[in-house]
Amino acid sequence: MIVSPAFADKHYALLGLARSGLATLDALVASGAKVTAWDGQPEPRARAEGKAEIADLLEADLSQFDAIILSPGVPLNSSPIAERARAANLPIIGDVELFAQARTALPPHKVVGITGTNGKSTTTALIAHILKTAGRPSLMAGNIGLPILSRDPLEPNEAGEGVYVLELSSYQIDLTESLACDIAVLLNITPDHLDRYENFEAYAASKARLFEMQHGKGEAVIGIGDTPSALIAQGLKRPSRQITKIAPGVCMDQSRWPSLQGPHNAQNALAAIAACEALGVPQQSIDAGLESFSGLPHRLERLGTFGGVAFVNDSKATNPASAAPALAAFERIRWIVGGLPKDDNLDECAPNFSHVVKAYTIGDAGPTYARQLAEHMEVDESEMLATAVRRAVRDAQPGDTVLLSPACASFDQFRDFEARGECFREAVSIYAGGAHG
Repeated sequence: MIVSPAFADKHYALLGLARSGLATLDALVASGAKVTAWDGQPEPRARAEGKAEIADLLEADLSQFDAIILSPGVPLNSSPIAERARAANLPIIGDVELFAQARTALPPHKVVGITGTNGKSTTTALIAHILKTAGRPSLMAGNIGLPILSRDPLEPNEAGEGVYVLELSSYQIDLTESLACDIAVLLNITPDHLDRYENFEAYAASKARLFEMQHGKGEAVIGIGDTPSALIAQGLKRPSRQITKIAPGVCMDQSRWPSLQGPHNAQNALAAIAACEALGVPQQSIDAGLESFSGLPHRLERLGTFGGVAFVNDSKATNPASAAPALAAFERIRWIVGGLPKDDNLDECAPNFSHVVKAYTIGDAGPTYARQLAEHMEVDESEMLATAVRRAVRDAQPGDTVLLSPACASFDQFRDFEARGECFREAVSIYAGGAHG
């Protein structure tokens, strides 16, 4: 794990004891800090017993703490503990900020920070994969599901310094004060998570802070396909040689990159290429990494082809903006769409409706989406995911792609998007693998 003398003899309040919270607790205790921790659920609190003092932070005297560490899942805009901390002038930070404070004690290294509404997990994993291909010591962490403080520090090798590749949500950036990334990447900004922000402009400003923390130093890689991102790029006050702007619609030969299909992955690949070039990775290693990248589960994940029909799991597409690129990536799609809606319409997907042969609607959004889509395509109101897969297999012709890209959150029927993706995988195995295997 990552520890630091900067934490020694300090007293931290820690709210949230899920994966990143427990990793933070272990790192702080190993560094010689005292921790008072709390979680609303008894099971996480039990896991922290013996490591921290367990106390409800809403009832604690905040003057005893050096900082309060929040889980990214705790809403800064409405949490009572955040209000109390602000009133007490107590710093409110997250585990990424602790990593930033620990950097001076780590061996020489670089940090790449990747943010954006969509595509950041794929880009993070792709950069890490290219670095691994080049033999550079590297690891990925952050919003991709790997707490940074749980990872072991990187040591330089003959290929160069170690590189920490961090996927950063806006929530994590909000809880960070001093993360000066050597390379900061912004892919795009579209409406999302607006329940956590006063308005869309505040959400965009959260993303922009990744560049503000660079203090005019370091490289910036920015997709300029949307107005908020383009305005951030225009506003950066640093030499143009330190800024790489990625315009939409760039023609690229993606035929050698089986897991990076579609125009959105062209942007992800260009961002990864720019970051790796800034790190001094040889072009041969970049090319090899792009060709051998296998993608991430639940993100345009190819499950196989049965009877000439391809099956693609894009369960991570939890809003229309993230589903739209999947519709652009394939022809003759049988589209499984729906769940717990974040938006009342599918307007962002509309430019690619011509690629859809038939839609199979599921979940809470199913009836609403069925009415909207019926004007453009044939629709089957399947309600349940397994039913949608069974009917899509029944209808599909060779050359079709059965695509789960829900454009919705999963919480109406599933624990999370991973559980939804695994259900899709199992249904494909039953209805398609069994029929054609």
